[in-house]
Amino acid sequence: MTVHPSLQPYADAWTHSIEAISELVLPLPERDWNRATPCPGWSVRDVVSHIIGIECEQLGDPRPIHTLPRDLRHVVDEFTRYMEVQVDVRRHHTAPEMTSELEYTVIRRSRQLRNEKRDPATMVRGPLGVQVTLEQALRMRAFDVWIHEQDLRVALGVPGNWDSPGAYVAQDMLLAGLPKAIAKGAGAPANSAVVIDVHGPLEFMRTVRVDAAGRGTLDESPSLGPAVTLTLDWETYVRLAAGRVRPRTVADRVKAEGDQELAAAILAAFAVTP
Repeated sequence: MTVHPSLQPYADAWTHSIEAISELVLPLPERDWNRATPCPGWSVRDVVSHIIGIECEQLGDPRPIHTLPRDLRHVVDEFTRYMEVQVDVRRHHTAPEMTSELEYTVIRRSRQLRNEKRDPATMVRGPLGVQVTLEQALRMRAFDVWIHEQDLRVALGVPGNWDSPGAYVAQDMLLAGLPKAIAKGAGAPANSAVVIDVHGPLEFMRTVRVDAAGRGTLDESPSLGPAVTLTLDWETYVRLAAGRVRPRTVADRVKAEGDQELAAAILAAFAVTP
């Protein structure tokens, strides 16, 4: 139990997902580490490398000094270059090397979380050296490992944990990006409302309201006359919001009512993760 209860749900979600990932990859033969995942440009090995690398950074380990090859088409900006370094340095690691490093990193991080005594508002180093609160850093890690757990499950054909603790963290994180995606990304008109109705292991309905100044806000109250209502299942919502699928590939799983042009613009802007 951490000193601050506000951190505990994120520590629990992280633990649940990281243990699930360990169970998924521990028995994998060498060839399965090269399977492609829905995460653009990354194999199973790459996803696990990313997780190891970021957790090591959270532990305070120095970042590797490494020059990336120039032919990585999914590396397009400073953020993706930053993330790719921890991945590329492990691209030729064997299955035993990967699982042993993952196991050792999880042990170290679990110990760190158990002994965490800092205030949740303490500023810590986040990706790209940006300062974030300890609570935000742990929330982001819980979200990230759950999303990547799902990447691995798709690659390995082992679905599951759509309603695990990490799923609820992901729900909050993905919904937080929805107002900007609809108001700014899709250009929803002023004084309009868009309803998102999600069913499945996690069920919820949210309304994004765009005010006269074009700013979007999120609430749980229904709208009597929305410009658009999108109805979809939780898995499809996650894959769209995390940028794992293109809208046209899941068109049969999304019901769009109302302004079809705006609905298409919303789905095109739906991805809210970097």
